[in-house]
Amino acid sequence: MSYCINSDCTNPENSKDQLFCHACNSELLLEGQYLVLRKLGGGGFCYTYEVEGQGVLKVLKVLHLNNPVALRLFKQEPLVLRKLNHPGIPRVEQNSFFTINVAEKEDPLYCFVMEKIEGRDLGYWLEQRQKPIDQNLALKWLRQIVNILQEVHSKSFFHRDIKPTNIMLRPNGQLTLIDFGTAKEINATLIVNNNETPSGTRIDSPGYSPAEQKNGHITSKSDFFALGRTFVHLLTGQHPLDFYDYNSGELSWHHAAKDVSPLLTSFIDEL
Repeated sequence: MSYCINSDCTNPENSKDQLFCHACNSELLLEGQYLVLRKLGGGGFCYTYEVEGQGVLKVLKVLHLNNPVALRLFKQEPLVLRKLNHPGIPRVEQNSFFTINVAEKEDPLYCFVMEKIEGRDLGYWLEQRQKPIDQNLALKWLRQIVNILQEVHSKSFFHRDIKPTNIMLRPNGQLTLIDFGTAKEINATLIVNNNETPSGTRIDSPGYSPAEQKNGHITSKSDFFALGRTFVHLLTGQHPLDFYDYNSGELSWHHAAKDVSPLLTSFIDEL
């Protein structure tokens, strides 16, 4: 089966040998090489699809929110990913960004193709597992994510949206950091202004984003704050905001992290 990515199509499912949608006549073999197999999901300002290109399964991201900020962030993601080289970061090839026209739409659809990461995001995985991770797995995963962040930061980028749903667990146990659409490049202004600068676009994932980021700024520590909040979630099985005291501004979560060393809980508090 092939799938039509025209969001207004009344019947997007087609046989695999068709080149144009039987319902709306939109093109199905994108860029003459990518056959869309199925819709994977949608959130924020993108839809994602599984595509096959030259016998390899990949992910197609399609922008569905047509405004200047969304388009700028969408175009940025493949540019950022091409500059990063790590097994824990999805690969994007040259010339992966393109536009296509679909039936009865005046504006083109903006698309790019990237490596398909097999597995599940940690938010979904934790929900299905129905229990938090233990200390040993937390330490293993902390090392993996810090190693990935070392690559990101060494190439002068901040991720800006670290949370369980943006970390994929592969079937081999390796983690992959995804969704670089909101990544921010470190520049000279950031260094001159005491490691702080207006971000241009405010990114806020409640419970995970640090205060300076919610106020439109980022620092060299912002990703690590979000990483700490992510591990509060993973070690307790509960969202960080479940432990937040709005009067004191404190996060009281240690009681919910069973059999976790005080050294580790203190380290996460430092993050």
